[in-house]
Amino acid sequence: MASIFTRIINREIPGHIVAENEHAIAFLDVNPLNEGHTLVVPKREVDKLFDLDKEAYLSLQSFAYEVAQAVEKAMPCLRVGMAVIGLEVPHAHIHLIPLNSMHDIDFSRPKLKLTQAQFEETAEKVRGWV
Repeated sequence: MASIFTRIINREIPGHIVAENEHAIAFLDVNPLNEGHTLVVPKREVDKLFDLDKEAYLSLQSFAYEVAQAVEKAMPCLRVGMAVIGLEVPHAHIHLIPLNSMHDIDFSRPKLKLTQAQFEETAEKVRGWV
């Protein structure tokens, strides 16, 4: 069965996509730690980030770099943090999270509840810098 990320990639379910290339896609996390929390995902479904071959891994990191630059310009923050956890969805992904404090990257804290309009506005802001 396809992961929820594959279903977003295939446009079977909606996602707030902010950037995409031939091998990767970036979209807003539906359970964000902060506004602008973005997931960078390889289009090829693999469970763990380090299961990617070296070329695919480096390509994904390069794409994440470009997306992180856009997130930092679009969202008021001191920097963009990066985390690879990979336990929530069995499809490799990188979290890019706008940070103003160490607390902002604590995955145990409550997630934000944003409206569809807020997600759409945030996605548009990030897209404007990609």
